[in-house]
Amino acid sequence: MDAIDLSFFSHSPLLSPLRPNPPSKHRTLSQIPAGSNSRRREPLRAMSHVGETASKEAKLWGGRFEESVTEKVEKFTESISFDKLLYKHDIMGSKAHATMLANQGLITESDRDSILHGLDDIEKQIEAGEFVWRTDREDVHMNIEAALTDMIGEPAKKLHTARSRNDQVATDFRLWCRDAIDSIIAKIKHLQTALVTLALKNEALIVPGYTHLQRAQPVLLPHVLLTFVEQLERDAGRYMDCRERLNFCPLGACALAGTGLPIDRFMTANALGFTAPMRNSIDAVSDRDFVLEFSFANSTTAIHLSRLGEEWVLWASEEFGFITPSDSVSTGSSIMPQKKNPDPMELVRGKSARVIGDLVTLLTLCKGLPLAYNRDFQEDKEPMFDSVKTIAGMLDVSAEFAHNVSFNHDRINKALPAGHLDATTLADYLVKKGMPFRSSHDVVGRLVAVCVSRGCELQNLSLEEMKDVNAVFEDDVYEFLGVKNSVGKFCSYGSTGSTCVAEQLAYWVQRLQITATG
Repeated sequence: MDAIDLSFFSHSPLLSPLRPNPPSKHRTLSQIPAGSNSRRREPLRAMSHVGETASKEAKLWGGRFEESVTEKVEKFTESISFDKLLYKHDIMGSKAHATMLANQGLITESDRDSILHGLDDIEKQIEAGEFVWRTDREDVHMNIEAALTDMIGEPAKKLHTARSRNDQVATDFRLWCRDAIDSIIAKIKHLQTALVTLALKNEALIVPGYTHLQRAQPVLLPHVLLTFVEQLERDAGRYMDCRERLNFCPLGACALAGTGLPIDRFMTANALGFTAPMRNSIDAVSDRDFVLEFSFANSTTAIHLSRLGEEWVLWASEEFGFITPSDSVSTGSSIMPQKKNPDPMELVRGKSARVIGDLVTLLTLCKGLPLAYNRDFQEDKEPMFDSVKTIAGMLDVSAEFAHNVSFNHDRINKALPAGHLDATTLADYLVKKGMPFRSSHDVVGRLVAVCVSRGCELQNLSLEEMKDVNAVFEDDVYEFLGVKNSVGKFCSYGSTGSTCVAEQLAYWVQRLQITATG
C-alpha cells in the first residue's frame, strides 16, 4: 500500500478569536505581501544526505558550549528523520511570526520580506526534493532556520526573536494535527458513502441478526450496514471536538514564561487560523492533551473498523457465504490454489492493534512528566504520525472493499429459515392477544422445543399443534411467522422494520449528499 500524503490542506478558524484583531493591521498568511528582496538569493548548496554531514557546524544554541556533542549522542537525539513531515507547518508558523514581528516594529519590513521570500524558496526546494536535511541540524526547525541563514544571511537571525523551539514545535504539531483531522473526517465520509451506497443496492435483503454469534432475529441488511455508518458518525464527531480543542495557538509562549518583547500573539493566532492564543504560557508548551485525544479518536475509529472487518471476514467464509469480495480486493494462498482470502479486512482488523499501541505509547510518554517542556516530547511525533497514517489506510481500504463486494442473495435466502428467527415476533403476537410477556416467552419456548424435536420451523407448525400448547392462537398467527412477516412487524423508532430502515437510509442519503450514482 502506498504511503499516504501527510502534507495537508488549508485552514479555517472554527470560532472567532477571544479578542478582536484590528482588520487594518492584521493579515492572514494569504494577505502577506511578497515585498522585494534586495539581497541576491542563491539556491542552497547540496550538503549531505540525512544521517551524514560533511563537517559539523556550530549549533545555533551552542554559545556557552566548548565541546560539540558526540556522534552517538547526535544520532540518538536527532529528530529530523521523522519530524521533517512538519516542514510545511513550520514554514507557515515562521511566516506568521515574521509578519507579526515586523508589524510590532521588532524587525524591519525589508527583513520580513527577505525572510518570507527565503522561506518560499526553501519550501519549493523541499517539495522538489532538492533540499538536503542534515542530522547535525537536529530537527526540522533548525534545518529550515539554518538553511534560511545560509540563503539570506543576517535577516534570518532575527526570525527566532520572541520564539523558542518549545512553542514552535507545539504550534507546528497542532497545525499538522488539525490538517490530519480534516483529512480523516473526509475519509470517514467517503467510507460512510460507500456503506450507504451498498445498503441501497441491497435495500430489501434480509439477513440473520446475531447475538453471542448465535442466530437471534431477522434484520434488513441496510440496518446492519447503517450500524457502522452511525459508529463512524460518532467517530467524526470526536475528531471535530478534538479539532476545536486543539485549535489554540502556543506561538509566543517561548520557552515557558513568555517574553518581555511587545509581540502580538492574537495576530499570529489569527494568521494561522487558530481560535485564539493559549492563555497560559506554561500550559502552551506543556500541553499534549490534543495528541492524546487525537490518538484516542484514532483508536476508537480503529476498533469500529476492526469490527466491520470481522463481520466481513466471517461473512466471506464458506460457513457463512453471505458475501463474495471481488478479485481486486482479495488475495490467494501460496500453497492452496483454491483459496480466496479477504486479506484487506483481516489487515484492517490487525492494524487496529497498532493504532491502539500508539495510544498506549503516548499515554505512557506523558505520564508523570514535570512542567514545562521536556525532551521526552520529541517521542510524541512518531506514534502520532504512525497512528494517522495507519487509520487513513484503514479507512481507505475499507471503502475500497465496500465498493468491491457483492451479497449472495440466494445463499442468504436459503439459510434464513434456520434458527427460529421469528420466535420473538411470535411472543409479541401473544402479548398483543393480552398475554403477559413472561408467559408468552414460555409458550413460544415450548413451541420451539416442539420444532427442534420435529426438525421444522415455527411456521411449519399447524394451528392445532400451537393450540395444544396454548388455546389463544388463531389463524392470524401466520401473519407473524417467517422472516419476511417478522421483519414487517417491527415498527419502533430505529428498528429493522422496512419503513424505519427506509427512513434511516433517506436521512443518510441526504446528510452525505449521495447521488443516484453513489
